[in-house]
Amino acid sequence: MLLAMSQVSGGRWFGPAGSSTGDAQVFVFPYAGGVAASFAQWQELAAPELSVQVALMPGRGARLHEAPVDDLPELVDALATAVIERASGPFLLAGHSLGALVAFEVTRELRRRGAPAPLALLVGGAEAPQTRLVRRRVHDLDDAGLVEALRDFGATPVALLADRDLMELVLPAVRADFALSERYVYRPEPPLVVPVHVLLGDRDEHVDPDRAAGWARECVTEPLRHVFPGGHFFLSDHLPEIIDLMRHIVASHTAVAD
Repeated sequence: MLLAMSQVSGGRWFGPAGSSTGDAQVFVFPYAGGVAASFAQWQELAAPELSVQVALMPGRGARLHEAPVDDLPELVDALATAVIERASGPFLLAGHSLGALVAFEVTRELRRRGAPAPLALLVGGAEAPQTRLVRRRVHDLDDAGLVEALRDFGATPVALLADRDLMELVLPAVRADFALSERYVYRPEPPLVVPVHVLLGDRDEHVDPDRAAGWARECVTEPLRHVFPGGHFFLSDHLPEIIDLMRHIVASHTAVAD
């Protein structure tokens, strides 16, 4: 399915514009099955210096009754258009797991269009696009198998996993998200000039550190690597540090510009 032009506005993908009085915007792309509400604490901790804007993905949350998107180029095209429309000054792109892959491809799409580039790209819990390994095809599992896969990742509340009616509503979007990741085909392009920050958990069973080192192939300058105690979803335990990292990136850019 192709997204109509009315569906690619910044408002549809990032919610109401609100005020952008901070030093920079942070466009965040969720992990598989993630919803914007899961990032509410990001917005609270980042304000007022940073305006965190989380992508509203079809098939969940406020867009629950829309068909999910399982074609990555189509999704990236829509999100890049929305970022261009919404960006009002300096901005960062950030994503975790599947979101890291989406953020990377949106960054490349912005470059292809000659649009302003982010100050930095932050990729968390993800092996590099060229060196990543798809260990199993989760999107091909039946519903029960998909629920167990979510349980294994550990980000979905147990009460939600046990609610069959609610899971019936959200599983199509979850399946589509895993399809985005597992069907991904890397296409060679020149390395990014944008600085890349790689965020990893030191006990993440889903990310091989050697394969994560492959991010060095995607940028002109060596990526900065930040390792935190924790598993795949280390973000929740280290959010203040991650927000401070974003503030530091923006402050450093402002100092150079001045």
